[in-house]
Amino acid sequence: MEPDMKLKSDVTDVKIESDVKGWLEKLRTNAADLSRDEDLSIALMNLISLEEHLFFTAMKTDNQAYLDMLLEVRVVRTQMQARMVKDPEGEEWCISKHLLAASMRLYEVGTKELSKDRKAAWNAYTHAFRLYSLFFAINLKLVKPEKIAQSEALTQEEKKMSKFSALIKKIVDCCKEW
Repeated sequence: MEPDMKLKSDVTDVKIESDVKGWLEKLRTNAADLSRDEDLSIALMNLISLEEHLFFTAMKTDNQAYLDMLLEVRVVRTQMQARMVKDPEGEEWCISKHLLAASMRLYEVGTKELSKDRKAAWNAYTHAFRLYSLFFAINLKLVKPEKIAQSEALTQEEKKMSKFSALIKKIVDCCKEW
């Protein structure tokens, strides 16, 4: 690596570390109930998945009663999603829903791969967790979606995503019941 590239990388790492410290401070002052939010986000994933299954079952069976159930599940999902996606800007509501849906699907892909190809499973799990972490980063207002899209390079974006994942690993703990 050329000296200039190394210096730029060091500066980027310092900036990302500074960002993480800033995010932690925001969370401390925000007093978010992350244990509850983690449980709620997993529930949302399952509700989104249930909506999909009810749709496909209606189409496969030609039974429109499944669409009535889909509507009931959708009402619950939107009510629960509103508890986490507050004051969405632009398309943050849909972005949030799709981040959770994609995370859930990649988790399921990883689980199906686990007995056949651990490397592929780990890859799917890693992507699932990064998307899940991005959901929290957006909804805890740690970052704006356009900031991620405007990264200078993919490596910087990946570093930032890794930092989100590291942050979520530290702060979101479903085992805390206080």
